[in-house]
Amino acid sequence: MGQLHFMADVHGQQLQQARQLFFTRGERPEGLVDALIVRSWERCQRFGLSESHAIAGRESLDRLALKTEQERNRYLLLQGRPIMEHVYEQIRESGSMVILADANGLLLETVGDPDFVDRAGRIALSAGASWDENQRGTNAIGTALAEEAPTAVLGAEHFFENNAFLTCCASPIFGPDGRLIGVLDISGDYRSQQRHTLGLVRLSSLLVEKRLFECLHAGDILVCFHGRADYLGSPKEGLAAVSPDGQILAMNRAGLDILGIRQVDAVRRDFSLVFENSLATLIDRLRHKPQAIGELSVNGKVLSLQLRGQLPPASMAGRVYDEPPAERSPRPAAATPTPAITLDSLNTGDERLQAAIDRARRILGRDIPILIQGESGAGKELFAKGFHNSGPRQAGPFVALNCASIPENLIESELFGYAGGAFTGARKEGAPGKIQQAHGGTLFLDEIGDMPLNLQARLLRVLQERCVTPLGSTRAIQVDISLVCATHRRLREEVARGAFREDLYYRLNGLCVTLPALRERTDLRQLVGKLAAAEAGQSAPVQFSEGALLAIEKYAWPGNIRQLFNVIRVAIALLDNGTTLIDESHLPEELFEAAPPAPASATGSLEAIGRDAAWRTLESAGGNISAAARQLGISRNTLYRKLGKL
Repeated sequence: MGQLHFMADVHGQQLQQARQLFFTRGERPEGLVDALIVRSWERCQRFGLSESHAIAGRESLDRLALKTEQERNRYLLLQGRPIMEHVYEQIRESGSMVILADANGLLLETVGDPDFVDRAGRIALSAGASWDENQRGTNAIGTALAEEAPTAVLGAEHFFENNAFLTCCASPIFGPDGRLIGVLDISGDYRSQQRHTLGLVRLSSLLVEKRLFECLHAGDILVCFHGRADYLGSPKEGLAAVSPDGQILAMNRAGLDILGIRQVDAVRRDFSLVFENSLATLIDRLRHKPQAIGELSVNGKVLSLQLRGQLPPASMAGRVYDEPPAERSPRPAAATPTPAITLDSLNTGDERLQAAIDRARRILGRDIPILIQGESGAGKELFAKGFHNSGPRQAGPFVALNCASIPENLIESELFGYAGGAFTGARKEGAPGKIQQAHGGTLFLDEIGDMPLNLQARLLRVLQERCVTPLGSTRAIQVDISLVCATHRRLREEVARGAFREDLYYRLNGLCVTLPALRERTDLRQLVGKLAAAEAGQSAPVQFSEGALLAIEKYAWPGNIRQLFNVIRVAIALLDNGTTLIDESHLPEELFEAAPPAPASATGSLEAIGRDAAWRTLESAGGNISAAARQLGISRNTLYRKLGKL
């Protein structure tokens, strides 16, 4: 213990020097403090925070608002609570607490020693408070979210001086789809810091991720793998959820690291392409031996594997099993599958939308590209899917790529594919791009206006020659695709200012349709009913009170259909058991707040309209980027782009 106190004293002295250099002299404290902490301090200064004057930030949520957020994060809490309790048992009576926060730094639940919990409450380290970095300065929760990495913030490493009594270790939690969904934190008194706390919280966050993955994919085939057999069943094992027909539905971060691939190289790919072996053979070998461990050689690595989850019956037809199904007596009819989205199903009575649908229907089956314009969230991808499912290519693939959501250095390989060894980290056998994957079907390029200029030339050549050459290859591959593009930008204006190629614009603009913003539509009640029915599924149909419908009709909906769907989804989740009526109490507060009238779409560009809506939402969220993005139903990066900050 004496050694720990000595190390803490040395660390404290170095921090004093580091703070003196950084905050007083404006110099980087090289070698005195971790680079991650310095990056956070620099961000805090850009936020306009002062190290000596901690601001209260937004007040903690009241009980009802906190309950709403807890309900929104119910799956995270359901799987995280047992882990929190287990962790607390390991650190009980150490003057510490365990915290679970959401992806915006909002503290959802805490458990800890009463004396420290009381002290922490004085600085709002309690459920309902936000510890996002832009409000609370450098802290383990907010900084772990900003860095998306396990983070320790010890004593005076905290940006605000009055938080220097804390030692905090946090680790981000990623959902089964790879998105950041929360963070687990252990906080305590700086004088009683423990060496292994960061390791404990990191392992615990992996356990939460594992529970979430297994819960979401309990009905799928789970392929569990690792380079060492004794790691199977541990938080570090790779997990792949696979459908009965052999398609990989999801893969956890550990699995991606073990295979050395990216998420896009695994999800929606056939098992045999990723694991270089037949899923049918693996199932046949292991299905009758519970807990049996098999081996596969993947990319030169020998992996130990186990099968868990819901294995398909041995007689099931499809790509997994080659033998025909045995004769069986008739079975009860299966549940009706969700009908495919078509142009007809999208028509709920709005005249402008119906006009767009009628125009699109006239070019079905013709080799004419379609360009869909409209604000973000207005339903452009739904329209593209409806167009695909209404034409002769409906049996072919529908492949989508959002040109604004993928880093510029990755778009080329995503779109055109790559040959083996084309770049560092590439799979040795290469990978087909979105264009090749869409052969025989439809390629949907969302936010085409954000495509880099150098790739626009390559795309134009593909459209003209009907063949694609993967990155690092000299072999051209013939492709047959129907092209649908979408953008919230005015491409004609982008051409005029040199941001979009004129020749590509005329190649894409075969038929242009513009989707109305949600605030302009006349079919809002019908749309609400349709979205609610789709979300409720097989459960009892939900209804809306007249007051709830009026509130929905009066709201400006800056996030359009995407935002409306999120509101309906949360409202249904908040219904008590046996209740089917949604009233005003189930709707978010922002629907009832006074807001300036929405700008008419006839004035200014779609980009300007979207930017105005983004700024209004940010203002109503008190400047909190994360909260504003959640209200709009978009990512923080997309919101930054709309605000013109990227």
